[in-house]
Amino acid sequence: MKLLPTQKHLLPSGRFIIGLTLASMLLWPTASEADEIATAFPAVKDLPLQAAMPDPLIGSGGKKITTVAQWPARREEMKRIIEHYGLGHAPPPPGNVKGKKVEAGLLAEGKVSYRRVHLTFGPEEKLGFDISIFLPAESGSLKAPFPTIVQPLFWAIDKNPPSSENNPAAEQKPQGNHSPESVAQQYAPALSRGYAVAVFFYQDCGADNRDYRQTGFFPAYPDYDWADLAAWSWGMSRCVDYLEQQGFTDKSKFIAAGHSRLGKATLVAGAFDERFALVAPAGSGCGGTGAYRFNGQGRGGKEGLEDVVKNFPQWVIPSVADFSGQVEKLPFDQHWLISLVAPRRFIAPDGLSDNATSFNALVQSYQSAKPVFAMLGVPDHLGINFRPGGHKFAPEDWTAVLDFADQLLRGMDVKRRFDELPPQEQGH
Repeated sequence: MKLLPTQKHLLPSGRFIIGLTLASMLLWPTASEADEIATAFPAVKDLPLQAAMPDPLIGSGGKKITTVAQWPARREEMKRIIEHYGLGHAPPPPGNVKGKKVEAGLLAEGKVSYRRVHLTFGPEEKLGFDISIFLPAESGSLKAPFPTIVQPLFWAIDKNPPSSENNPAAEQKPQGNHSPESVAQQYAPALSRGYAVAVFFYQDCGADNRDYRQTGFFPAYPDYDWADLAAWSWGMSRCVDYLEQQGFTDKSKFIAAGHSRLGKATLVAGAFDERFALVAPAGSGCGGTGAYRFNGQGRGGKEGLEDVVKNFPQWVIPSVADFSGQVEKLPFDQHWLISLVAPRRFIAPDGLSDNATSFNALVQSYQSAKPVFAMLGVPDHLGINFRPGGHKFAPEDWTAVLDFADQLLRGMDVKRRFDELPPQEQGH
């Protein structure tokens, strides 16, 4: 008899239990525990319709959150709801991340220091992936420790792989067409302003296809019901585990950044890992910063929940499909993930004519998260920036992110606002 994937539940009492399918009753919750789960997480058919965006400042039982002291408990409650209905449950930090330098050198005529590091971690230290780190060469005002951007990439940085005799998997690893030198040039605006950059190939964490559970981190954690967005964001956190051990990083100034589906993963990383002091998902659309309630056919257009579960089911857990055609039953929406970043710093850069993201869906999420940042006394920590153009992480987006970081993270005098919305008719 084939077992379905197990699901890990965090009870309202704070205790974890592992609930198996009926195929195996050994670890099935007790009757009282099952009642507790059902109360905390009703089946989709039993959830009420909520046409309006669910209020992040109204907790269980209708309790209004009005003070900073109440926010941590409400934040944990929101995380449990999002995990149960949307993302699944990721494993805890492995606690054994190590790095081995396998390549190093100077780039950009000596202005950039580069190193490629292979991380190992997890059960029996059998998991791992490469990260590429770019540092400004120290001179003048550019001195370590540096604020550090962590970004998953759609491609692998070119390198001279080990021979197949020593590493049979080397020839099978996807290769990008990006040399370290060219990548250093792409990040020149950040590096020249005193930011370090750490990047990695996202599919090292889990393949971006329907067979994802056979790849990346998933085989090592068979009892967890997570999916790709959670795994890619978990990889970002493992980068921070390593970077925290290094003297060149400012440990109070980690920045999560990513674009498109990797913007979605960036949002998850920032919501669940409080070590990211600033979170910048760009062009992330539905399942990212764009509210489900304002995405998709009949709800504003562009990619919606139904499109995600049909075309990219690997991104989220299977039960998300239960909300197809009834998105108003979602007990949360994507403004909750933005709110989970508070009181840290958040900015969403986007293109006005992005064919994959909805202008209005992002604005709705932004507006609905504002009360949380305001209640916590940091309204300026929530930023948004639109530019002309389409679906890409454009130079204008990077300028906005870096200006926001200089102003809100580094305390620099940047004469720029990040709370201005263009007229509705300019958005598409």
